[in-house]
Amino acid sequence: MGMYNTIFWVMIGVLVFGYLLEQWLDRLNLKHTVPDLPKELEGIFDEEEYRKSQLYKRDNTRFSFISSSFSLLLMGLIFFLGGFGWLDSLLSAHISNYILFVLAFFGILALASDILTTPFDLYSTFVIEERYGFNRTTTKTYILDKLKGWLLGSIIGGGLLALITWIYMLTGSWFWLIVLGVVTLFSVFMNMFYSNLIVPLFNKQTPLEEGSLRSKIEDFATKANFRLDNIYMMDGSKRSSKANAYFTGLGPKKRIVLFDTLVNDLSEEEIVAVLAHEVGHNKKKHTTTGLVLSFLQTALTLYLFSLFVGVDSFAQALGGSEASFHLGLIAFGILYSPISTLLGLGTNLISRRNEYQADRFAREKYNADDLINALKVLSKTNLSNLTPHPAYVFFHYSHPPLLQRIRAMRT
Repeated sequence: MGMYNTIFWVMIGVLVFGYLLEQWLDRLNLKHTVPDLPKELEGIFDEEEYRKSQLYKRDNTRFSFISSSFSLLLMGLIFFLGGFGWLDSLLSAHISNYILFVLAFFGILALASDILTTPFDLYSTFVIEERYGFNRTTTKTYILDKLKGWLLGSIIGGGLLALITWIYMLTGSWFWLIVLGVVTLFSVFMNMFYSNLIVPLFNKQTPLEEGSLRSKIEDFATKANFRLDNIYMMDGSKRSSKANAYFTGLGPKKRIVLFDTLVNDLSEEEIVAVLAHEVGHNKKKHTTTGLVLSFLQTALTLYLFSLFVGVDSFAQALGGSEASFHLGLIAFGILYSPISTLLGLGTNLISRRNEYQADRFAREKYNADDLINALKVLSKTNLSNLTPHPAYVFFHYSHPPLLQRIRAMRT
């Protein structure tokens, strides 16, 4: 059949379509500026800050165009020059153990990808984020983050990949069910212990000290009938001036983490309102439903992969000679991306609905005005785009835009 078979051209089509869709959405979003902001959004930015937020959006959109164009060009070259097939032949001549072969194959691809994308990441962090006053990352922190990321990727990613390859070699067509079990156990474990095991490698988390803020949070937790033992503050300012708070863990391992930037930017009442929103997610079982949806999505992905991994034309399209797990995985990953995009639209839809529910919980159990003020401050300090295009929101936003959230809380 040769390398340029039907699957080859379908993959090229998928890559080009994905790129064009992104460019169209970015362009729509960039041009969607409103000269007069709705009255609910007045007062967040002064004239200079509003102009700055528009420039920040413009710079990020332009940069996204350059980086995604580079990625498409690179993938095109690798495809037409048979890069995957070449690496396959090169490693086959030196490594006979298939698990080691797969680890080397994906390890080389991951390292090459990281090296090629690092200049873009450096520009984003040290030029764009620096220009708008967000960057707090030092060169030392950046290098250490990179090294820790490689180490974690090798241990966790490499370990999972080796285990999945071994299961595939052992069980054949039913491997997807066993892998589904492994991936599910892993994601539940990571949900429970991510904050204890992974975060400390990158950030310091210290229990929130006794005082007025902690008392207010504990009072709210008691009123909302929410058991809260763990409130931590994290040194987010080590990398960025952008503020955040999140809820993590399951069961007894659940904890609330506040960025130090959030504590510095908001009043105590506003912080409690943000936490009321996070508690709302937990009370409405959003974490659990998220895990269930993720399980179903993983099951579908693995089942479809099990149907196609043994097809010769998948491997041949990438320059291989016959069906193989590693080439099948790459081909499937590309061909699956339109399905992944469609599923992502559904996930975003559910996520936006969940945000409205958590906002409603905070309004009922605490105070809508404090949450609205907090969201306004966060939009201001993060130079958020206050008027995103509806199509861009539909494809990309996991949270509703600020205007819709304010209107929903005030009705």
